[in-house]
Amino acid sequence: MLLTDLLTPERIKIPLVANDKDALLRELVGLVGDGGKGADPEQILTAVREREEVLSTGIGNGVAIPHGKTSSVDRLMLAAGVATDGVDFEALDGKPVQLFFLLVGPESAAGDHVKALSRISRLLQRDTFRTRLASATHPDEFYAIVSEAETT
Repeated sequence: MLLTDLLTPERIKIPLVANDKDALLRELVGLVGDGGKGADPEQILTAVREREEVLSTGIGNGVAIPHGKTSSVDRLMLAAGVATDGVDFEALDGKPVQLFFLLVGPESAAGDHVKALSRISRLLQRDTFRTRLASATHPDEFYAIVSEAETT
């Protein structure tokens, strides 16, 4: 499974305009809320918020990977965005977050959900990849950077 199978340029927003954690989650969910048959943005947001209550998905190095599982979506979907100035997302390293990847899927896709999270995490360990994504100015450019990283 490739991230580019789950992500489309239409689900990438540059720049994200929200300046706090909850508003940012709502903005990201808005990118996937109409992406699945019968998807309910409020149910998606609830699932993502519940996951955040367990432990922040701000993993450090300016990155957050909020995610959740809900019966409101019929397939695994990924949205992404860049908060140019960074947002306080209660990241584990205490630093503002610029790069966001939101992953949502149904309970039935739990295995693929974990694989996708792992793939995102691995790619984001690369400093040059993070820098290039944070510098992207258009969704097509961001998508191309992800696509290129998956083939190298």
